[in-house]
Parts: sequence; structure tokens; C-alpha cells
Amino acid sequence: MFSWTPYSLVRIVLVFAAGIVTGLYFPEVVPIDFVSVTFITLVVVFTVLAYLKWKGVLRYFNIGAIGLVALFLAGYCKLYYATDRYRTDHFIHDGQAVLFYKVRIIAQPQEKENSWKTESEVQAVKFDRGVWVARSGKVLLYFSKKYYPKPFQYGDVLLVRGSPELLKEPSNPGEFDYKKFLTYRKTYHQHFLRENSVKKIGYEPNSTIVAYSIRAREWADHAIRVNVLGKQEQATASALVLGVTDGLDNELISAYAATGSLHVLSVSGLHVGIIYWLILLVLRPLNNTTKGKWVLAVFSTLVLWGYAFITGLSPSVLRAVTMFSFVALARPWGQQTNIYNTLAASAFCLLLYEPYMIMSVGFRLSYLAVIGIVYLQPKLILLWQPRTWLWEQIWQITCVSLAAQAATVALGLLYFHQFPVYFLFSNLFVIPVSFLVLVLGIVVVCVSAIAPVAMALGFLLQWTIWFLNTGVFKMEALPGSLIDNIYISTIQCWLLMSAIIFTVFLFEFRRIQYITVVSALVVLFSILEWTHFHENIRQKTFIVYNVPGHSAWDLMHQGQVYFFTDSVLANDPNKLRFHIRPNRLQNGVGQIRDGKREAFSVRLPGCSLIIWNGLRVLQLDDGSFSVPVNFEVDYVVAGGNAIRDLKPIKALKFRKLILDSSNSFYFAKRLLENARAEGIPIHSVQHQGAFIVNLQDHESG
Repeated sequence: MFSWTPYSLVRIVLVFAAGIVTGLYFPEVVPIDFVSVTFITLVVVFTVLAYLKWKGVLRYFNIGAIGLVALFLAGYCKLYYATDRYRTDHFIHDGQAVLFYKVRIIAQPQEKENSWKTESEVQAVKFDRGVWVARSGKVLLYFSKKYYPKPFQYGDVLLVRGSPELLKEPSNPGEFDYKKFLTYRKTYHQHFLRENSVKKIGYEPNSTIVAYSIRAREWADHAIRVNVLGKQEQATASALVLGVTDGLDNELISAYAATGSLHVLSVSGLHVGIIYWLILLVLRPLNNTTKGKWVLAVFSTLVLWGYAFITGLSPSVLRAVTMFSFVALARPWGQQTNIYNTLAASAFCLLLYEPYMIMSVGFRLSYLAVIGIVYLQPKLILLWQPRTWLWEQIWQITCVSLAAQAATVALGLLYFHQFPVYFLFSNLFVIPVSFLVLVLGIVVVCVSAIAPVAMALGFLLQWTIWFLNTGVFKMEALPGSLIDNIYISTIQCWLLMSAIIFTVFLFEFRRIQYITVVSALVVLFSILEWTHFHENIRQKTFIVYNVPGHSAWDLMHQGQVYFFTDSVLANDPNKLRFHIRPNRLQNGVGQIRDGKREAFSVRLPGCSLIIWNGLRVLQLDDGSFSVPVNFEVDYVVAGGNAIRDLKPIKALKFRKLILDSSNSFYFAKRLLENARAEGIPIHSVQHQGAFIVNLQDHESG
């Protein structure tokens, strides 16, 4: 029978995390004052009872349940008090527009195609005809490169003209919920800044350590770029060694993702683990004495935090370094510690520092991967005992890859919708070579002051990276290297994860009950998949998307789509991936065809007529369009500011006028208001989100 006694810290972090998750999904269900008072009361009661039990008065009284309830409430309270929008001085509570506001940049800027993006925290705001008022809150700032060719830096204090706008819900079905993502980072506003909107008025970094850390990373990045030639090689070196990912191109990222190697391009647990392993290898003699073990633990912890400092103290690095610091400091205790308790202790500290970290995909994947490796890898190793050193190393990497993949596959399918078929082979190649790249990169940075040595090592690093990238591209090109466009729901993710866990239990404990559980989970998963197919994939759907600056709409049925768009968007994979692909994934789309080239699409002066499965759509894309009076269609899709006057529209018979996102925002707003005033049924995707019609309902209506 399972006992929690050896895993006390695991139980603590699970209960604490449950309180955090409850606060996330059920906020303000119970007044926070009541929860806080209850928590304090339980802590006092627990302390008194623990003292009495220690004195022998309540020797057989179990006080664990009281402690667990207190921990649960502690998680709930921690999340509430860590949520910025509950602060009374947050500017989200002001009901009037902001004329000016002062902010301090709290993160290094990220380079986008046409702008610089960075996080900032508000210091004060000024309302119309008012005075400056101290306020708090975060704003995501976008600086147009046209007016701000160079980005502002961490610690800069800016005076900004205008009022930040609240983040909006996703406009298209299945689209990444950027608002929710930023909410978990305590950011509720954004501001797009153009000419004469910003002025730097000071420099006040909120952390001197972070400021110097960023400078250290910039220095290290410069050292790498000076000694490594080749744009792609420089970008790979900076990403793999320092976590600087701005220079990576989409082609390279896609190749690493397709081979299951994307994790090496951002500094994470793998990189920190490699450094920790190297320290243990080089200083192995210190393990012979108790004092030496403690010296090794302290030294390795300092080195890991030094590496975190050089890489800019990014959240992913801090998470990994914290985890391995607990592992390093637990090693001298030997058999007195439990690795699961050690991991739990690190997770508890991270959640205590920032409870919203529990919603980070990286946080969950990191701990799942490590737990999978700790639990499964020793069991897999025993399945085969190689007789040579080379095969032993290959087998160890294979077992690590299998263990990590088994632990993270469900979450990976949920968030990334793909499965790298050759992940075992790619890891056998990528992990050893990336190990060499990481070591060489660190050495190049360390000896950068000695130019000849740094250049020689940089040349070696450059060709090592070329070899790594070439190998990744070759593996991506192999037939069937990637199973893409996989869609599972959150419930299916939990079912798949549970099925994997009970399958492992089946092979370990060999009990027939686990076969029943796994079978039930698979049946439930299949039922949900069939329901999804019946409700989504079999349907005939007409959808007009909101893709700023473009006209984009689909006619889809049973995995096939006829796509109507402009040539610019058709050749922009990033926008297609962000705005349109999620809905197609949900609807099981496997084939995409150009709707404009189909026989059912007829070109007319200034417009096109599409007749598909009984649906009649008139697309207006030019102001010179001409259609007969009383011409009858189901829907009119207007774009490119084609409708200057509602009079020609009134001569048509239609169910609804749809303004696509190729219209200018303010043009569409004016047209929307005028059409509503005249009783014309209208929908603007820029203002109301994507327009979706289930054609079965359309036919029955």
C-alpha cells in the first residue's frame, strides 16, 4: 500500500499547488478576508496541537489534515495577494482615460518584424486636466521601428503620451489566448507607440543585479558574435549558450521542432544539467569525504548561479538553476534525502516566489521531464546491459530520451500539436553535439580577451554548429519525420497522461487491475475523439477570420478547406500559424486549396461570386464593383474599403454584410455604425471577432 511518509514534501507542494489552481479558476468565490482569517486560525490551531502532541498530551491525535487544509488555503491566499489587479493602486481601477504616464522598463526588449516589444511597470499617471497620481501595474509596450530604430533598455524611465488599452480576447476560434497568457504574467494592458509618443526621462533599474546580469549577457553575446562567423551559426551559438533567441530564423526553429530538439535552443534544464554534470565529473575526488561533498555542493551551486547571471537571469534559467541547486545541496545528505522531495522543495520555493509560474508551460514540462527521467530511466537502463562503453553511452541517452518523452508527450501534443517521429535518433545526435557547443561557447566567452585563442576556438565552434544544424536539417528532411496537425483537448491530455502512468504501473507491478484502468482511459479518449469528429470535422463551415490588414476566409468540410485570401497572407506562414491554423487543427483540416481557382468561384467586375454547396457569397474587393439590382446572395464579404456608400448594398438581398479585416479599422467602424443606424445586418470581424456559420444550421434555417 502506498505511503506518503517518504514523500512528505511532495504532498505539501501538491496541496499548495491545488490551492493556487483553485484561486486561478475560481477567484473570489469566497471572500479573501474570510479565507485569510481561516488560514491564520488553522495555523494557530495546528501549532498548539503540535506542541501538545510533542508534550505527549495528544500522542495519537492526527493533526496532518489541519495542516493540509492550511496549506491549501495558503496557496489560495498567495495567488490572491500576488495578483496585481487586486491592488487598490492599480491603474486598471481608474475609470478615466490616461493623458500621460511614467513607466520603467523591466525587461530587455525583444525584436519583432516591425517593432520592439518590452515589458514596463507604471509609476504614475496623469489624467486629463489632472495632476500626477502614483499608480502601479504593467504595460506591454510596442515601439515602431520606423520611429524608434534603437530600443530602450532595461531600467529606462519613460514618459509616454496616450492611454494604454486593455488586452483583447482572441478574435479567431482556437487562436492563442495572448490575453490569458499575459494575465498570468500580471499584464493587462498594451500600448502601440508611434512618433513623438515617448521620451526618456531617467534611468532607475528596479534591480541592480538584473541590470548587471543583462550587461553581462550582452558582453558574452558580443564575444560569441565576434568570434563566430555566419549569421545562422551566430544565432544558434547565442541561443544555445546564452538563451538569446532573437536571431533565430523560422526555418531553423521549424527544423529543430520537427526533430524534437527545440529544447536545446533555449537555455533550460538540459544546459544547466550538462554544466552540473561536468562539475561533478571534474571534481569527482571531492566525493570521497563528507567535507569534500559539501565543498562540491556549494561550489557547484555558485557556478550554476554564475551561469544564470551570465545568461541574463531569465525565468527559464532561474527555474532550472533553482531545481539543480536543491539537487546539489541535497547530495551531501546521501541516503537521508529523497530526490522527489528535493524536486518538490524546489517547486515549492518557486511557487512561493511566483505562484503564477504554475501556468507556465516551461515550468510544467521541466518538472515532468525530470520526474520522468528520475523514475523511468533507471528502470529502462536495466532492460539491457551493454558490454562496450560506446553502446552504454548510446543506451543511456536513449533511455533518458524515452523517459523524458513519455513524461511530456501528452502536454507536448496539447500545446504544440506535433510529434517528432525520429526523436530518439535526433537526441542521439543533438545532445552530444550540443554538449560540445555549450562547452566551446562558454570557453570562447571566458577567453574572449585573448583574441587569437578566442578566434581559433570560435572557428571550431562555428563548424561544430554548422555540423549540428546540417544534421538537424537532414533529419527533418527524412520521410515521415513529423506527425503534424494533432489536436487533443485538455481532458484528452489528462486521459493520455493517466493512461501512460497506469501503463508504467502495469509493467512495474504486473497487476491486472491496471489493464482495466488503461482500457477505460483509452475508451474515454476514443469517445471524446469521435465526438470531436462528429461535432467539428463533419460540419460544413463558413468562417471569415480577423487577420489585420488581410482578407481571409475558409469554406471547410470533412477535412478539406477552400481558402480565400490575398497573395501576401498566403505566403506569410507566421500569420497563418497564429490566426488561422488553430481553427483548422480543431476541424481536422488535412487539405487546403485555393478557393479563387476553383470552378465555383466566378470573377465579376470589382467582385467575385462563390457558389458552394448551396451557399452564395459575394466578395467585394474593389470600389468599382457592379451587381444587378435585387441580386440575391447569402452573405456579402466586403474588403479593401470597397464600400464607400451603402446605397449599392441596399440594392442587394442578403442575410448579412461582413466587413473583413482588409478594411481600415476606422473605415470599418464608421460603416458598422452607419449600417446599424439604417437597419442593415452587419458584422465587422475587426470589432466583433471572426464570423462563423455552420452551414447545416444555415440550411435548416
